[in-house]
Amino acid sequence: MSVIRPFKGLRPHPQYAKDVAAPPYDVLSSDEARELVKSNPYSFLRVNKPEVDFPPDVSMYSDEVYQRAKENLNRLIEQSIMIRDEQPSFYLYRLTWQGKSQTGLVALTSCEEYNTGKIKKHEHTRPEKVSDRADHIQKVQAQVGPVFSIFRQDTNATALFTTITSAKPEYDFIDEGDVRHELWVVSDNQVIDNLIAVFASFDALYIADGHHRSAAAAEVARRMKGQNPNHTGQELYNYFLNVIFPDNELRILPYNRVVTDLNNMTVDEFLTKLETSFTVKKESAPVEPQHQYDFGMYVDGSWYTLTAKAGTFNSTDPADSIDSAVLTANLLQPILGIENIRTDKRIDFVGGIRGVQELMKLVDSGNYAVAFSLYPVTVAQLLAVADAGEVMPPKSTWFEPKLRSGMVVNLLDE
Repeated sequence: MSVIRPFKGLRPHPQYAKDVAAPPYDVLSSDEARELVKSNPYSFLRVNKPEVDFPPDVSMYSDEVYQRAKENLNRLIEQSIMIRDEQPSFYLYRLTWQGKSQTGLVALTSCEEYNTGKIKKHEHTRPEKVSDRADHIQKVQAQVGPVFSIFRQDTNATALFTTITSAKPEYDFIDEGDVRHELWVVSDNQVIDNLIAVFASFDALYIADGHHRSAAAAEVARRMKGQNPNHTGQELYNYFLNVIFPDNELRILPYNRVVTDLNNMTVDEFLTKLETSFTVKKESAPVEPQHQYDFGMYVDGSWYTLTAKAGTFNSTDPADSIDSAVLTANLLQPILGIENIRTDKRIDFVGGIRGVQELMKLVDSGNYAVAFSLYPVTVAQLLAVADAGEVMPPKSTWFEPKLRSGMVVNLLDE
């Protein structure tokens, strides 16, 4: 059983939706966010990344920064830029990009189910990032950034989604990245009950993106339970804001790698070492791998295809068989000497949305010696890792398009 709960969503007045809706807090640097909000007083970045209102020398984790987030949210409410629905509702959120659409249910999901593993994870979280988002939620008394989750495709859910989206959406706009955003409000009690019943039949939900946001919500629930002698389990702090998509509609882009040096080898020495674990083929054009265990490599102005040899990976292990894990185990660690890709300053990661041309640009600049393009992880691989209770290799999934923050907010007051 997967529990979902409707709520009185706080959302932009339709005429301000495009101005309010903002990128997630963790895809922009503070300086990039400051630049974006200069000409937009309504940007939700002022709420989910409130350091934009302060000089760079002010800590983004200070109480005054969290307080400013609360003040900025209150201002949007007081000026009727954002309005709260009067009755608990669900919402359908559709993103369309490059001719492909994905439609998800905006709902509250259970912190208890997250804690017990019925909402499955595939990443480790960092305590300082969880603490930051938990402090933000408590100070603002709102969950302002949704978690992005997955359910396994279901014909009953598809039928309900199709019926709901046959009506005109409340919002319909195209953002600066050419992504179309549509949102429907689901307030009919019978439809709400039908959605609850359909999701109750699911064995599990899977977090795709937002592990720190979900962990922070669970931490807030723990804190607030301890402070509430009349705790019942039904308080809004026991749930977290989630947008849940069917697995068959999602798109994962590759997460590519660039490395600063060849570990004191010449290019010829490096290419020779690669032949232990890979079949190496020089190419006349940039390589975007079309098959699992094929890798593109750009070094010294040339492209190569590297194909992992049999015996260099365990195809039966959900996590170790991911392409990024195979590259790490057979090349990055033993040949380039990168023991921990989470912490080694010699390696950087480039989201697939930036394309292989970005890899060439970085290497040609002289700041990096070699780049690798990867075959993207499939949703089926991600779900298999989560089902096995394992953790995805670091920096292995790049979901696109991104959800916008500020489309629907969960206020924690009843």
